Amino acid sequence: MRGDHPSHRAAVEIEPMTASVVRRRSPARVAWCGLFAACAAAAVLASLRFGSNGLAGSDVVEVFRGAGSATARTIVMEQRIPRTLLGLLCGAALGVAGSLMQSLTRNPLAEPGLMGVNAGASVAVVLSVVLFGPQNIHVYMLAALGGAAVAGAGVFVLGRGETGSIVRLALAGVALSAALAAANQALVLSNRDAFDEFRLWVAGSLEGRDVTVVESIGPMVAVGLVLAVAVAPSINALALGEESGVALGVRLARTQTITLVSVALLTGAATAAMGPVAFVGLAVPFVVRRAVGNDVRWVNAGSLLLGPAWLLAADVLARVVIAPEETQVGIIATLAGGPLFMAMMSGRQVRSL
Repeated sequence: MRGDHPSHRAAVEIEPMTASVVRRRSPARVAWCGLFAACAAAAVLASLRFGSNGLAGSDVVEVFRGAGSATARTIVMEQRIPRTLLGLLCGAALGVAGSLMQSLTRNPLAEPGLMGVNAGASVAVVLSVVLFGPQNIHVYMLAALGGAAVAGAGVFVLGRGETGSIVRLALAGVALSAALAAANQALVLSNRDAFDEFRLWVAGSLEGRDVTVVESIGPMVAVGLVLAVAVAPSINALALGEESGVALGVRLARTQTITLVSVALLTGAATAAMGPVAFVGLAVPFVVRRAVGNDVRWVNAGSLLLGPAWLLAADVLARVVIAPEETQVGIIATLAGGPLFMAMMSGRQVRSL
């Protein structure tokens, strides 16, 4: 029957983007975004205060007033502020990249790594160790950035095709990621230095990153966010299907290209800076969409706020859970968010967007 076709079911489940719906839902959406912003602010304060070297709240305040002990100033100004800024940037980048990827593919379980950037970055880091030996974080960041760019471009070229099918692109991403993962395993197993360096980098961490890392990825994240804002209305128009979107005046190839470039920039920058942190780009937009609906503009805004809160909260836990030692933020981000994500998925059937 016509009404039982999957495309018709998906169309029925999409929230109609009418003026009355927007007016009715906007106050609730603003409230949710306010809550996400409050969570981000609380995470920033916790990131400045808590760590293996604990500081009282008054100590942090004194540092910002230009007073405080030399130890407190060193900890706050040279360690925690750069780390917090990097967490803000990377969390926002991964959250918005996940929002775009899920909306473009109309799959609530899609994530930014589908573009192959994580796999490409990993291979580039391992290859740099094999060729040049262990290096500092800045060399790994440059290698990861180059590998992410090459992998993202490769997925786009292989998957775009003449039809512009997003399904074909997703399949190309999965295939290329699998091939790169196999190459990465071969390199790691053949070189002990590569294994030692990779096992730390691949878990994802904000530890030891200084302000130069923030300055390096800042422009890329800014460009990616601008593209995300610009392309959101076009993705909304594609919500009922590509044919309907084209009929409304959307340029399909241009929309897909801008979206994928934005995802590659955001994910590549975050991965280069801290390693491949999974789950943030998957869970954050999923949670935000449950709160604000399917409008990509609002999901982007909510993910921009909740992503940093999620990542910084995980980083604070990573500092204190086995203090005075630290664990990797990628591990905590997944372990802390996994139960919540599974609970939300079990609450109702996961539907296509």
